[in-house]
Amino acid sequence: MWVLLKKVNQNLIIAIPVAMLLGFLAGIIADTAMLKPWITPLTIVMVYPMMVTLNFKKVLVGKDTKAQVLALLVNFGMIPLLAYLTGQIFFPDEPYLQLGLLIAGLVPTSGMTVSWTGFAKGNVEAATKMTIIGLLAGSLATPFYLQFLLGTVANVDFGEVLSQILTIIIAPMIAGFFTRQLLVNRYGQAAFQKEVAPKFPLVSTVGVLGIVFIAIALKAGTIMQSPELLIRIFIPVMVIYIANFAVSTLVGKKLLPRDDAIALVYGTVMRNLSIALAIAMNTFREAGAEASLVIAAAYIIQVQSAAWYVRFTDALFGPQTGIRDR
Repeated sequence: MWVLLKKVNQNLIIAIPVAMLLGFLAGIIADTAMLKPWITPLTIVMVYPMMVTLNFKKVLVGKDTKAQVLALLVNFGMIPLLAYLTGQIFFPDEPYLQLGLLIAGLVPTSGMTVSWTGFAKGNVEAATKMTIIGLLAGSLATPFYLQFLLGTVANVDFGEVLSQILTIIIAPMIAGFFTRQLLVNRYGQAAFQKEVAPKFPLVSTVGVLGIVFIAIALKAGTIMQSPELLIRIFIPVMVIYIANFAVSTLVGKKLLPRDDAIALVYGTVMRNLSIALAIAMNTFREAGAEASLVIAAAYIIQVQSAAWYVRFTDALFGPQTGIRDR
């Protein structure tokens, strides 16, 4: 089973569209209302495992304060504003598609932030810190951003959003922290990192695919009536990612040493789309399925663009010298 899950996790660029297609077919041929009770269990399967892999002690390690500050400015200054304005331009009369863009832009970094930074030979410690800090800051900022930017058009209930943040992010984060401590104490740090920790993202992938399947199944009728909707969604999502890559690359090249610059790119471009999905589906109910169409499209673009960017890392930032210029 683990071998199969590993292959699926390594091929999300294929797995996500397959889940979308299966969800669409299920939504066409059957009543998918029965799937709604599965949203919460799948959310737990999706979010909790990723929390176990986070090493909060890394926040206290390293001398990359400048990179962390720049990441916060991009993640909570530029990206939410870009997502909001893009939604206003491309979906002026569709508030829940605007909502999907904004939610995707509000929760930065995922476990893949660290992985892709490692593939590109960047500063992994800085990327780990960006992941943890971004997740904590995003949890605090999301209810305020949603209320302030879309509260008047998308029926945003501040209290409900905050409650869901506590339920699907903070509670699993606390549980994940203690689970990690128990496992490290039992197996040792080395064995945990090598043998135990890699299994948790694979479990999380099951939740991701399940939520994507349900989101598309619930909106299958809408998609069938307006098949051009998916194309209309992909274009603004692509615009956001291109702008994000461009700005983060320019800022990193100008203000940071090579390894920190790479961490900055992946610490700002890689959004925590699993948590974005969880917020959309658990907080906004039917409207969440519509918003989730945007987030599902972001999955496809994010994975593919991150892989391509690795190929151009040395051309953009120069080869790794083996010594970090601090």
